[in-house]
Amino acid sequence: MPARKNPLNLNGLQLRTLTLFQELARLPNFSRPADGAAGTLIEHVPHPHGDHFHLGEHVVSARDASGLGNEAAWLALERKGLIKSMYPVACVLTPEGQNYETGLRDSIMHRSHH
Repeated sequence: MPARKNPLNLNGLQLRTLTLFQELARLPNFSRPADGAAGTLIEHVPHPHGDHFHLGEHVVSARDASGLGNEAAWLALERKGLIKSMYPVACVLTPEGQNYETGLRDSIMHRSHH
């Protein structure tokens, strides 16, 4: 039997936010291995300038990143074991959070043209 899509029933905001945390965890300017815990510490959460912001080689729409400034989204991801929240400044992306398939990376992470 194939794995169920979205087994934790994350809503759209939570899925987009988790997708961005997964991308931030891949970028050394934003993250590092967590001290004394499994996972990745995301210690810099970007803020959009205008209608977008840059993550590495990608551009992300501000509307897709609204969960980065939404405490309720962080708390929901924490309750489901995907992050450990230190809202609004940092979080630890757990191994479960890193491996959760959101299915959104290609739709919200756009190649930068500048």
